[in-house]
Amino acid sequence: MWNSGRISFVAGVATMLTFGWLAYPRVLYKRIDQPLQFSHQVHTRTKEALTCDACHSILPDGRFSGIPSVEVCAVCHKEPQGNSPDEKILIEKYVTPNRKIPWLVYARQPENAWFPHAAHVGLAKIECDRCHGPHGASDRLRPFELNRISGYSRDISGSRVSGIYLKVSGGMKMSDCSRCHAERRVGDSCLACHK
Repeated sequence: MWNSGRISFVAGVATMLTFGWLAYPRVLYKRIDQPLQFSHQVHTRTKEALTCDACHSILPDGRFSGIPSVEVCAVCHKEPQGNSPDEKILIEKYVTPNRKIPWLVYARQPENAWFPHAAHVGLAKIECDRCHGPHGASDRLRPFELNRISGYSRDISGSRVSGIYLKVSGGMKMSDCSRCHAERRVGDSCLACHK
């Protein structure tokens, strides 16, 4: 039989678990806005329809170029392409003075991890959204979420604190890479990714 002490205890535990489940991510992650807004939709769904590798290319030596330089943006944005405040910021603050845009990189891996995009995108033909999610369909950049403990983006560990994901692009942790390798029956060794 349940007495009031047991009921209070169970209610207290349930309340604390619920509070922790909802509050912990808000405490763990610091949200930081990107220096300006960017629409992947505008760049990928217009008559010019750019592909991911038009701006995020693999260099001739196989390294991934990462975030495009302001010179890549300047090819089309020497003059304003519209009247948005972000277009004005892009031209005045970055393109005209040829100043690097201080993007916060969602996918920056730890220093001891090496990810060869050439092998995955070029040889294995893995789509970008397998690891990065549907960024190519986004109309706005979401805030960068900095893990206050590790210093890495929330994109590395995935959006769910529990680590349980219903879709493939849940994170970019070692376990995500190992799962993909196992699905494709690709062997791996520690030194393949850790230098």
